[in-house]
Amino acid sequence: MDNLALERLKEVLVKNDKIDIVVCKNPDIDQMGAALGLYLSLINSGKKASVICQTQPIVEISNLVGIDKVKPGIEGETGDLVVSFPYKEGEIEKISYTLENSLLNIIVKAGEKGLSFDQNDIQFRRSEGSSRVIISIGMSKLADLEDIIPSGELAKVTLVNIDNKNDNQGFGDIVLVSGNLSISEGIASMISSLNLKIDDDTSQNLLSGIIEATDNFQNPKTSPLALEMSAYLMKNGAARFQRMPFVKKESVLEEETVIRSSSDNKTKIDTNNPPEDWLTPKIYKGSTSI
Repeated sequence: MDNLALERLKEVLVKNDKIDIVVCKNPDIDQMGAALGLYLSLINSGKKASVICQTQPIVEISNLVGIDKVKPGIEGETGDLVVSFPYKEGEIEKISYTLENSLLNIIVKAGEKGLSFDQNDIQFRRSEGSSRVIISIGMSKLADLEDIIPSGELAKVTLVNIDNKNDNQGFGDIVLVSGNLSISEGIASMISSLNLKIDDDTSQNLLSGIIEATDNFQNPKTSPLALEMSAYLMKNGAARFQRMPFVKKESVLEEETVIRSSSDNKTKIDTNNPPEDWLTPKIYKGSTSI
Protein backbone atom coordinates (compact mmCIF):
# COMPACT_ATOMS: atom_id res chain seq x y z
CA MET A 1 0.00 0.00 0.00
CA ASP A 2 0.99 3.63 -0.55
CA ASN A 3 3.08 4.70 2.46
CA LEU A 4 2.06 8.34 2.13
CA ALA A 5 -1.62 7.41 2.07
CA LEU A 6 -1.10 5.19 5.12
CA GLU A 7 0.50 8.07 7.01
CA ARG A 8 -2.45 10.31 6.18
CA LEU A 9 -4.86 7.58 7.29
CA LYS A 10 -2.97 7.20 10.57
CA GLU A 11 -3.37 10.93 11.25
CA VAL A 12 -7.09 10.75 10.48
CA LEU A 13 -7.65 7.79 12.81
CA VAL A 14 -5.75 9.50 15.63
CA LYS A 15 -7.95 12.60 15.35
CA ASN A 16 -11.31 10.84 14.93
CA ASP A 17 -13.09 8.31 17.13
CA LYS A 18 -16.15 7.70 14.91
CA ILE A 19 -15.53 5.65 11.76
CA ASP A 20 -18.19 4.25 9.43
CA ILE A 21 -17.18 1.40 7.11
CA VAL A 22 -19.42 1.20 4.05
CA VAL A 23 -19.27 -2.02 2.01
CA CYS A 24 -20.40 -2.45 -1.60
CA LYS A 25 -23.69 -4.17 -2.40
CA ASN A 26 -23.66 -7.99 -2.46
CA PRO A 27 -20.12 -8.27 -1.07
CA ASP A 28 -18.09 -11.47 -1.39
CA ILE A 29 -16.09 -13.06 1.43
CA ASP A 30 -13.00 -11.01 0.63
CA GLN A 31 -14.86 -7.68 0.74
CA MET A 32 -16.97 -8.39 3.84
CA GLY A 33 -14.15 -10.25 5.60
CA ALA A 34 -11.95 -7.18 5.10
CA ALA A 35 -14.69 -4.82 6.35
CA LEU A 36 -15.46 -6.86 9.46
CA GLY A 37 -11.77 -7.47 10.15
CA LEU A 38 -11.14 -3.72 10.06
CA TYR A 39 -14.27 -3.08 12.14
CA LEU A 40 -13.16 -5.45 14.92
CA SER A 41 -9.65 -4.02 14.87
CA LEU A 42 -10.96 -0.46 15.25
CA ILE A 43 -13.32 -1.48 18.05
CA ASN A 44 -10.47 -3.20 19.88
CA SER A 45 -8.38 -0.06 19.36
CA GLY A 46 -10.97 2.03 21.22
CA LYS A 47 -12.81 3.53 18.24
CA LYS A 48 -16.56 3.79 17.69
CA ALA A 49 -16.92 1.91 14.42
CA SER A 50 -19.84 0.58 12.42
CA VAL A 51 -20.29 -1.47 9.24
CA ILE A 52 -22.95 -0.55 6.68
CA CYS A 53 -24.17 -2.63 3.75
CA GLN A 54 -27.41 -2.11 1.86
CA THR A 55 -27.91 -5.77 0.98
CA GLN A 56 -28.60 -8.74 3.24
CA PRO A 57 -25.67 -11.12 3.82
CA ILE A 58 -25.58 -14.26 1.70
CA VAL A 59 -24.91 -17.71 3.15
CA GLU A 60 -21.24 -17.66 2.16
CA ILE A 61 -20.44 -14.71 4.44
CA SER A 62 -22.84 -15.54 7.28
CA ASN A 63 -20.09 -17.25 9.33
CA LEU A 64 -17.83 -14.20 9.48
CA VAL A 65 -17.41 -12.82 13.00
CA GLY A 66 -19.46 -9.65 13.49
CA ILE A 67 -21.85 -10.19 10.57
CA ASP A 68 -24.73 -9.55 13.00
CA LYS A 69 -23.40 -6.02 13.57
CA VAL A 70 -23.84 -4.95 9.94
CA LYS A 71 -26.44 -2.19 9.52
CA PRO A 72 -28.40 -1.13 6.41
CA GLY A 73 -27.65 2.57 6.89
CA ILE A 74 -25.57 5.06 8.84
CA GLU A 75 -26.94 5.92 12.27
CA GLY A 76 -25.61 8.93 14.11
CA GLU A 77 -25.43 9.27 17.85
CA THR A 78 -26.23 12.99 17.69
CA GLY A 79 -27.84 15.32 15.18
CA ASP A 80 -31.29 15.35 13.60
CA LEU A 81 -33.87 12.60 13.34
CA VAL A 82 -34.83 12.09 9.70
CA VAL A 83 -38.18 10.48 8.80
CA SER A 84 -38.27 9.22 5.21
CA PHE A 85 -41.11 7.82 3.13
CA PRO A 86 -41.87 7.41 -0.61
CA TYR A 87 -43.34 10.47 -2.29
CA LYS A 88 -45.28 10.93 -5.51
CA GLU A 89 -46.24 14.31 -6.91
CA GLY A 90 -49.69 15.43 -5.72
CA GLU A 91 -50.38 12.75 -3.11
CA ILE A 92 -49.46 14.93 -0.09
CA GLU A 93 -51.36 18.14 0.58
CA LYS A 94 -49.38 19.33 3.60
CA ILE A 95 -47.31 18.20 6.58
CA SER A 96 -47.98 19.52 10.08
CA TYR A 97 -47.52 18.47 13.69
CA THR A 98 -49.34 18.51 17.03
CA LEU A 99 -48.28 18.05 20.65
CA GLU A 100 -50.34 15.64 22.71
CA ASN A 101 -49.47 14.01 26.07
CA SER A 102 -45.76 14.81 25.63
CA LEU A 103 -45.82 13.23 22.19
CA LEU A 104 -44.99 14.99 18.94
CA ASN A 105 -47.34 13.83 16.17
CA ILE A 106 -46.25 14.45 12.59
CA ILE A 107 -49.32 14.62 10.38
CA VAL A 108 -49.03 13.91 6.67
CA LYS A 109 -52.28 15.07 5.09
CA ALA A 110 -53.15 13.13 1.97
CA GLY A 111 -53.93 14.91 -1.29
CA GLU A 112 -56.69 14.01 -3.73
CA LYS A 113 -54.81 10.95 -4.98
CA GLY A 114 -54.34 9.56 -1.47
CA LEU A 115 -51.15 8.12 -0.01
CA SER A 116 -49.50 5.27 -1.89
CA PHE A 117 -47.36 4.17 1.08
CA ASP A 118 -48.11 2.75 4.53
CA GLN A 119 -46.29 2.61 7.88
CA ASN A 120 -44.05 -0.23 6.72
CA ASP A 121 -42.49 2.08 4.11
CA ILE A 122 -41.48 4.72 6.66
CA GLN A 123 -37.79 4.84 7.61
CA PHE A 124 -36.15 6.55 10.59
CA ARG A 125 -32.49 7.49 10.91
CA ARG A 126 -30.31 9.86 12.87
CA SER A 127 -28.12 12.27 10.96
CA GLU A 128 -24.64 12.78 12.33
CA GLY A 129 -24.13 16.20 13.85
CA SER A 130 -20.33 16.18 13.80
CA SER A 131 -17.72 15.38 11.17
CA ARG A 132 -16.65 11.75 10.80
CA VAL A 133 -14.60 9.34 8.73
CA ILE A 134 -16.11 7.07 6.12
CA ILE A 135 -14.14 4.13 4.73
CA SER A 136 -15.59 2.61 1.58
CA ILE A 137 -14.67 -0.98 0.74
CA GLY A 138 -15.16 -2.57 -2.67
CA MET A 139 -16.80 0.48 -4.26
CA SER A 140 -15.40 1.59 -7.60
CA LYS A 141 -17.25 4.89 -8.02
CA LEU A 142 -18.55 7.70 -5.83
CA ALA A 143 -22.11 7.20 -7.06
CA ASP A 144 -22.20 3.88 -5.18
CA LEU A 145 -21.76 5.77 -1.91
CA GLU A 146 -24.39 8.38 -2.75
CA ASP A 147 -27.07 5.70 -2.45
CA ILE A 148 -26.31 5.68 1.28
CA ILE A 149 -24.96 9.16 1.95
CA PRO A 150 -26.20 12.31 0.13
CA SER A 151 -23.49 14.07 -1.85
CA GLY A 152 -23.87 17.15 0.38
CA GLU A 153 -23.00 15.06 3.44
CA LEU A 154 -20.05 13.41 1.71
CA ALA A 155 -18.43 16.81 1.32
CA LYS A 156 -18.30 17.12 5.12
CA VAL A 157 -16.45 13.88 5.84
CA THR A 158 -12.99 12.44 5.32
CA LEU A 159 -13.49 9.73 2.72
CA VAL A 160 -11.14 6.74 2.48
CA ASN A 161 -11.36 4.62 -0.68
CA ILE A 162 -10.16 0.99 -0.29
CA ASP A 163 -10.60 -1.29 -3.29
CA ASN A 164 -8.80 -3.63 -5.71
CA LYS A 165 -10.71 -3.04 -8.95
CA ASN A 166 -8.78 -1.76 -11.94
CA ASP A 167 -11.69 0.49 -12.94
CA ASN A 168 -11.80 2.28 -9.56
CA GLN A 169 -12.29 6.01 -10.18
CA GLY A 170 -9.83 7.05 -7.48
CA PHE A 171 -12.36 9.11 -5.50
CA GLY A 172 -11.90 10.17 -1.89
CA ASP A 173 -9.43 12.06 0.28
CA ILE A 174 -7.28 8.97 0.88
CA VAL A 175 -7.04 6.35 -1.87
CA LEU A 176 -5.75 2.85 -1.14
CA VAL A 177 -6.42 0.91 -4.33
CA SER A 178 -4.33 -1.96 -5.67
CA GLY A 179 -5.49 -4.32 -8.39
CA ASN A 180 -2.75 -6.82 -7.51
CA LEU A 181 -3.99 -7.59 -3.98
CA SER A 182 -7.06 -9.02 -2.31
CA ILE A 183 -8.76 -6.43 -0.13
CA SER A 184 -8.32 -8.62 2.95
CA GLU A 185 -4.53 -8.86 2.59
CA GLY A 186 -4.44 -5.10 2.06
CA ILE A 187 -6.41 -4.50 5.26
CA ALA A 188 -4.20 -6.97 7.15
CA SER A 189 -1.12 -5.08 5.96
CA MET A 190 -2.74 -1.79 6.95
CA ILE A 191 -3.56 -3.05 10.47
CA SER A 192 0.02 -4.26 10.87
CA SER A 193 1.55 -1.03 9.55
CA LEU A 194 -0.65 1.23 11.72
CA ASN A 195 -0.18 -0.96 14.83
CA LEU A 196 -3.92 -1.38 15.29
CA LYS A 197 -5.19 -4.02 17.70
CA ILE A 198 -5.65 -7.51 16.26
CA ASP A 199 -7.19 -10.61 17.84
CA ASP A 200 -8.18 -14.09 16.69
CA ASP A 201 -11.60 -12.99 15.34
CA THR A 202 -10.07 -10.15 13.34
CA SER A 203 -7.41 -12.51 12.02
CA GLN A 204 -9.92 -15.20 11.08
CA ASN A 205 -12.11 -12.83 9.08
CA LEU A 206 -9.14 -11.53 7.13
CA LEU A 207 -7.64 -14.97 6.51
CA SER A 208 -11.03 -16.23 5.28
CA GLY A 209 -11.07 -13.34 2.81
CA ILE A 210 -7.56 -14.08 1.57
CA ILE A 211 -8.26 -17.80 1.16
CA GLU A 212 -11.39 -17.08 -0.86
CA ALA A 213 -9.76 -14.40 -3.03
CA THR A 214 -6.74 -16.57 -3.83
CA ASP A 215 -8.74 -19.80 -4.32
CA ASN A 216 -7.02 -21.34 -1.32
CA PHE A 217 -3.65 -19.99 -2.60
CA GLN A 218 -4.00 -21.95 -5.86
CA ASN A 219 -4.54 -18.84 -8.02
CA PRO A 220 -1.31 -18.15 -9.96
CA LYS A 221 -1.82 -14.43 -9.32
CA THR A 222 -1.55 -14.93 -5.55
CA SER A 223 0.86 -12.27 -4.32
CA PRO A 224 3.80 -12.77 -1.93
CA LEU A 225 2.01 -10.34 0.42
CA ALA A 226 -0.96 -12.74 0.62
CA LEU A 227 1.34 -15.46 1.96
CA GLU A 228 3.13 -13.06 4.29
CA MET A 229 -0.13 -11.69 5.70
CA SER A 230 -1.58 -15.19 6.06
CA ALA A 231 1.35 -16.15 8.25
CA TYR A 232 0.89 -12.93 10.25
CA LEU A 233 -2.82 -13.68 10.75
CA MET A 234 -2.20 -17.29 11.77
CA LYS A 235 0.32 -16.07 14.34
CA ASN A 236 -2.48 -13.91 15.73
CA GLY A 237 -5.00 -16.71 16.13
CA ALA A 238 -6.47 -17.48 12.70
CA ALA A 239 -6.88 -21.09 11.62
CA ARG A 240 -6.64 -22.18 8.01
CA PHE A 241 -9.62 -24.14 6.75
CA GLN A 242 -9.23 -25.94 3.43
CA ARG A 243 -12.39 -26.31 1.39
CA MET A 244 -13.19 -29.96 0.79
CA PRO A 245 -14.48 -31.12 -2.62
CA PHE A 246 -18.07 -32.30 -2.76
CA VAL A 247 -18.40 -36.03 -3.48
CA LYS A 248 -21.67 -37.70 -4.37
CA LYS A 249 -22.42 -40.75 -2.25
CA GLU A 250 -23.71 -42.65 -5.27
CA SER A 251 -20.32 -42.51 -6.95
CA VAL A 252 -18.63 -43.94 -3.86
CA LEU A 253 -21.02 -46.89 -3.65
CA GLU A 254 -20.46 -47.79 -7.26
CA GLU A 255 -16.71 -48.13 -6.89
CA GLU A 256 -14.60 -50.92 -5.41
CA THR A 257 -12.41 -49.74 -2.56
CA VAL A 258 -8.90 -50.94 -1.88
CA ILE A 259 -8.68 -51.65 1.84
CA ARG A 260 -5.63 -53.83 2.21
CA SER A 261 -2.40 -54.09 0.25
CA SER A 262 0.90 -55.91 0.37
CA SER A 263 4.03 -55.83 -1.69
CA ASP A 264 2.65 -58.58 -3.92
CA ASN A 265 -1.06 -57.80 -4.36
CA LYS A 266 -4.05 -55.69 -3.36
CA THR A 267 -7.30 -57.08 -2.00
CA LYS A 268 -10.41 -55.35 -3.32
CA ILE A 269 -13.72 -55.34 -1.46
CA ASP A 270 -17.09 -54.67 -3.03
CA THR A 271 -18.61 -51.92 -0.85
CA ASN A 272 -22.13 -53.01 -1.83
CA ASN A 273 -21.52 -56.50 -0.28
CA PRO A 274 -18.99 -56.12 2.55
CA PRO A 275 -17.68 -59.20 4.45
CA GLU A 276 -19.62 -60.17 7.57
CA ASP A 277 -16.68 -59.48 9.88
CA TRP A 278 -16.89 -55.79 8.92
CA LEU A 279 -20.01 -55.54 11.07
CA THR A 280 -18.52 -57.08 14.23
CA PRO A 281 -16.86 -54.98 16.98
CA LYS A 282 -13.11 -54.61 16.76
CA ILE A 283 -10.70 -54.48 19.71
CA TYR A 284 -7.45 -52.61 19.37
CA LYS A 285 -4.50 -53.93 21.40
CA GLY A 286 -1.53 -51.69 21.80
CA SER A 287 1.42 -51.13 24.05
CA THR A 288 3.12 -48.15 25.58
CA SER A 289 6.67 -47.51 26.55
CA ILE A 290 5.71 -45.39 29.57
